[in-house]
Amino acid sequence: MKKIAVLFSGSGTNFKYILENLHNREVEVVLALTNNPDAGGIDYAKEFEIPLVIESSKEYKSREYFDSVIVEHIKNSGATLTVLAGFMRILTKNFTNSILAINLHPSLLPRHKGLNAIEKSFSDEHIDGGVSVHYVTSELDGGEIIVQKSINKDNLIFEDYYSKIREIEKIALKEAILLAI
Repeated sequence: MKKIAVLFSGSGTNFKYILENLHNREVEVVLALTNNPDAGGIDYAKEFEIPLVIESSKEYKSREYFDSVIVEHIKNSGATLTVLAGFMRILTKNFTNSILAINLHPSLLPRHKGLNAIEKSFSDEHIDGGVSVHYVTSELDGGEIIVQKSINKDNLIFEDYYSKIREIEKIALKEAILLAI
């Protein structure tokens, strides 16, 4: 069974989905890592007894050094794939040159790279929006796309659009993990 690490910064709902739908079935989650000591995903790691590392990036003098510490944790875990599921940091080459990783992004890349992608996608001129899962490279949201899922946003209010994006991102993430391992 392939081993993966999951990195998150927020509520951890995508991490929870991975645990409930892939862990000990298709993959083994061998590491959960967060840069936010208040992240909701911490509770899921504890509930599923996943080895957990909390590394607050505020404690490090440089992004490069922080990324080197993360790389060491991932390599020590034995993970062969790292999944960024709401990990809200731009990674340096210390990470991208050392770790095979995929990232979930809430837009149809190459549209709306970076922050606030859902809001930007909802407000743009396109009739569709969606999510992408791509390989992580040193270019922000620029790696090869593995999976994209789209929805028609015509006649949707923002709250409904947001909910639909959150639904399809879990499906896209699962498919991409299975394709990338």
